[in-house]
Amino acid sequence: MSERSRITRDDLEERFKLLQDDVSEITETKKASLTMLGVAGIAAGILVAYFLGRRGGRRRRGVIEIRR
Repeated sequence: MSERSRITRDDLEERFKLLQDDVSEITETKKASLTMLGVAGIAAGILVAYFLGRRGGRRRRGVIEIRR
């Protein structure tokens, strides 16, 4: 039978540090794209609200007659 080596605290810390480095790299690369996606979503929401507001204003606009 083969002899198993014991996992030490240093081994665990090294592996967790490698994992944390990988995760931080991924989040840094995704952060810029998520920011752009968020800005585009907000801009689209503002445009939709603007056009729906204009449409609603046209439908409810009344005709005013001024008599002298």
